[in-house]
Amino acid sequence: MEDFNGIISLLVACIEIGLFVNLLIFAEKNCINKLAITLIGLLMTYQLLEFVMCFVELQTAMVVYLALFSISLMPPLALFLVLRFNDIKSKAAFLIFIPALYFVFYYLYYLDTIAVTKCTVMYAVYNYPLGVYYGTFYYLPILASIIFLAFKLNGEDDQARKNLNIILLVGYVLTFFPGLIINLFVPGAFEFIESNLCKIAMIFAISHALFVLKNRNIN
Repeated sequence: MEDFNGIISLLVACIEIGLFVNLLIFAEKNCINKLAITLIGLLMTYQLLEFVMCFVELQTAMVVYLALFSISLMPPLALFLVLRFNDIKSKAAFLIFIPALYFVFYYLYYLDTIAVTKCTVMYAVYNYPLGVYYGTFYYLPILASIIFLAFKLNGEDDQARKNLNIILLVGYVLTFFPGLIINLFVPGAFEFIESNLCKIAMIFAISHALFVLKNRNIN
């Protein structure tokens, strides 16, 4: 099966490319939708890069860095989308990007410390410094998004906005809770948590695509 390393990444990437292209053609291009389309584009980019690293075996430090770069921006961007869609437009919201940007620049400076250490059909394993801190700051915006959406649903009177928030929340729950369960109960899963989570995040991409197609008259 080694000859097929990375092939699942290509399959997921093809689905996300289909979503991305269709949204570019058919979706309304308002500010919120552009953020959601960008999220899908980042997921698509990561899967393509993982395919390149594992199937093509192009594993230079810069390719690994670009893969980490693409997924590092996703959690704060997703939280920013949730806040903007629900009319939280404070300039302080931009502060949620600071941890991600810190790691983006940190890893660029220590480029020689990041690498792919293992590739399989299903996932890739990476080596990079400050892994625990990176994981903490990675999951905090995701957790904040889920909590915010859950509380927002209870106080939302606009049914159309409520339905769209439900779509976002379902996408989060069906993506990140299975990922958390796998990480807790599958031995060694922590080693490939980024790669595994991005596979499951195809659900996240589908939910955001559905959100974009329905978000025509609200934002």
